[in-house]
Amino acid sequence: MAPWTALEIPHLAGRTVVVTGANSGLGFESALALARAGAHVVLACRDVAKGSDAVDRIRLAVLAADVRFAQLDLADLASVRTFATDFSRVYDGLDILLNNAGVMAIPRRETADGFEMQFGINHLGHFALTGLLLDSLLARPDARVVTVSSEAARIGRLRFDDLQGVGRYGKWTAYAQAKLSNQLFALELDRRATEREKGLVSVAAHPGYATTNLQTVGPRMSGSEIMEKVYQFGNSVFAQSAADGALPSLYAATMPGVRGGQYFGPDRLFGMRGHPKPVSFVGAARDPETARRLWEVSERLTEVSFAALDPEGR
Repeated sequence: MAPWTALEIPHLAGRTVVVTGANSGLGFESALALARAGAHVVLACRDVAKGSDAVDRIRLAVLAADVRFAQLDLADLASVRTFATDFSRVYDGLDILLNNAGVMAIPRRETADGFEMQFGINHLGHFALTGLLLDSLLARPDARVVTVSSEAARIGRLRFDDLQGVGRYGKWTAYAQAKLSNQLFALELDRRATEREKGLVSVAAHPGYATTNLQTVGPRMSGSEIMEKVYQFGNSVFAQSAADGALPSLYAATMPGVRGGQYFGPDRLFGMRGHPKPVSFVGAARDPETARRLWEVSERLTEVSFAALDPEGR
């Protein structure tokens, strides 16, 4: 069987897609491929200039591209709410939500709402966005939510007594916690949608080791030119392209036969590069009690509920 590529994405005319963090890296490559397949793609990005430039680049590459920019700052829940409200006014439904944006291994910073930045953007921002777009997703048959995780989730642990890293912060442990949270969220969303027979498909994907600016932002924020150069060298020598890194997300988002609760990643070099295939969630992500607890904490922190998916009797 030949390896899967973006050329095999089904025709997506009439489908509406939201890609977070679509101005660069995996998000840009995902938005480009989805536009090439005929989808209407909303590039949800924090930076207006970079988001608008990404739209222009896609239109240059795909002359018939149906794309637009919409501002979204996942580090600010007010921005998330504004984005979701504006989206529901313009569109009658959402077919694919690609929760792609993220930050990695940065010095401790806080979001506008006082959350530790990695947990706040990578998990809580996307949790809130999905909840606020839930009605739009449920308005379309078999809508999909794809949440991008990382192999770093393998070392992740949820510290419910200090999720914000106030008492003790490590940039890599915080990142791993956030990426484990992505997997727990994807599986719990699938469980709730299945129990309520909503038809919503929730899956996860990871890119392996792909060349993006994700690796260099942390060292730059820390003022470490040496580490920034180390990561740049690693990207140039060992990493696959951002376009290849986007393939698992694109497969999860578009291919027929994808089932809720699946996870996709590269097929070679211990999941670091290659073409997409189904892979296993980390063991810690498969604990439904931990997932339920994280869900309830996330609802409380974001003040966003998924009422249509609440278990019967709540």
